This record gives sequence, structure tokens and C-alpha cells, in this order.
Amino acid sequence: MRDATSLHAGSIVIDGLLFHCDGYAEEFGQANAAAANITVCDFEAGFTEACDRIAAWHAMIAQSEGRWRLIETAEDIRASAADGKAGLIMGFQNARPIDDRLDRLDFFHRLGVRIIQLTYNNRNFLGDGCLEPENGGLSAFGHRVVERMNAIGIAIDLSHVGERTTLMAAEASTKPVLATHTNAKVLADWPRNKSDAVVRAIAATGGTIGVSIYGPLLWDGDPARPPGLEDLVRQADHIAGLVGAEHLSFGTDFFSVADTPAYEAVADMVSEFENPAAAAYA
Repeated sequence: MRDATSLHAGSIVIDGLLFHCDGYAEEFGQANAAAANITVCDFEAGFTEACDRIAAWHAMIAQSEGRWRLIETAEDIRASAADGKAGLIMGFQNARPIDDRLDRLDFFHRLGVRIIQLTYNNRNFLGDGCLEPENGGLSAFGHRVVERMNAIGIAIDLSHVGERTTLMAAEASTKPVLATHTNAKVLADWPRNKSDAVVRAIAATGGTIGVSIYGPLLWDGDPARPPGLEDLVRQADHIAGLVGAEHLSFGTDFFSVADTPAYEAVADMVSEFENPAAAAYA
């Protein structure tokens, strides 16, 4: 059996989600990461703001002296794994930039967007997010969006999406769907996490469930025991045991800051959340 270090070094490593990035971080290359799904605009951004942020990212790539590569195909990921460039998978954590305009999916695809989360916690034109108490399902427009995303090659992310909307989207999709950054609800009962039924439904499409290092989503609610690495391992073991290791992935739900050392960034992020229960709803 290969040890973890050699397995990591010989793998094509993709981070399922970085929720913020302001430029190239040396740690990205040191981590042997070929690519990351980076949220390129604010969670509640509309059409204009999303376009502005995409333009800024294209400019950053152009000015990066070859350190960044825009990922538009699987071959681009393999190229980044080979030459060490940081692979940017442009993603939205909310379908709000498309509003109720199906044609905007094609527009954003042409700009390089390759993954869109259907909802972010709350309701939009497509369906309900995970914080909506009504737990409504995928809308008629949401069905059309799923169909169009399948057709043009934009991956469907269901991480912050409500239970019924998630199950309906998985059933409607003809391509694998993803939950890029979440954990198992049975081990940490928070709205952001996924039930075993949802984990099975995503796996049935051929998709993956990305366990997250985000502490509040690992926390079992015991005030005497903060979340730790053992909780991440338990999450990975549970999902792999439930649906198979081929459906397990990792999405840190973290950030990359160009001028902040990695360990300092981790400490700063942890210190922000004095109330893990409240942070689990973020």
C-alpha cells in the first residue's frame, strides 16, 4: 500500500471549492493542486457584478506571468497537473447571475464558467436552498436549467441546495451532479450537510460528495469538544462506506489569499467563528 504522501504526489489533485481567492498563492503549488473550483463572484451577485468579476479574473490570468491557467476542459486539468500551473475552474455559488434567462448559461459558458451551484441557502428562480423551511423542490425553470447545463457542459453543484431540490435535480440530470463542499448530516446535523438519501442520489448519477474542512460543518454539537481532524476522517469514512470511495472528493470551502501565509490564514479563519452553531448556517 502506498503511503499518503506518495499517493498525494502521484495524484491529480482538485479542490472542489475555494470560496475566495485574490491572486496566486505559493501554497497552491506547494500543495500539488492541479486545479480548484474558485467562486469568482459574491454569493448574491447579479448579472453585472458577475460579469465584472469574470473580467477581473481574465485580467489576473493574463497578468500572472503564466502561473494561472483557465480550466475549460478535462485536458486543461491534466495539463496543469503536468506543468504545475494553478488551474482556475470558474464557478458561481448561486445561479442568481442568470436570473430567469436561460440564454445567460450559454453566455457565461463562453466566458469560461464551468460549474454553477443551483441555489445559495435561500430560494431563487430554480428552487429552494438548504435554509428554506418549506423545502420546496426544483422549479419548472430549474428543470430547464439542469437540462441546459447538461447540454453545454456546466457542472451542477448542489452543496447549499435544499433537500427536495437536490433530489429532484439529481433525478433530472443526465450527467453527474456534485456536492462540492459539504458533509454527512448523520454525523453533524446542520442544514448545510447532506442526508444519506442525498448522498446516495448524487452518487447514483456518477457524481461525488466533497467533504469540507470547514469546522462548523464537522462539529457534532458537543460544546466540550471542538471539531478536529478526526471528524474529517469520520466524514470521509462514512461517505466512502455508504457509496464507495469513487464518489468521495474534497472541497475545502476555504480561501486562498496571495499575501497571507497559509497557516496564518487558517488561524484567522478559525478565530472568526466564536459561535460554531451560527457559522454552520453560513
